[in-house]
Amino acid sequence: MAASSREHVLSLYRLLLKESKKLPSYNYRTYALRRVQDAFRETVEDPKVVEELLNRARDSLALIQRQVCIGKMFAIQKTVVEQEEKKSD
Repeated sequence: MAASSREHVLSLYRLLLKESKKLPSYNYRTYALRRVQDAFRETVEDPKVVEELLNRARDSLALIQRQVCIGKMFAIQKTVVEQEEKKSD
């Protein structure tokens, strides 16, 4: 993989993680983070497959960004797990 495309993939990965952390719902947030991490663990050499996966990742990024915007419109109650995380910080 060329250095520029490697950096592009890493940049996309970081963006997906950053946006996933903004999801207001604990369950959706942890699910999205797990899915992003699992998707980027694959080793793919075929350029066509890489491009297809990158397109899918861009679509997922747009979806996560929309969900973050929608989630901000509605107040949600924190779960017990989230309340415990705050105490331990």
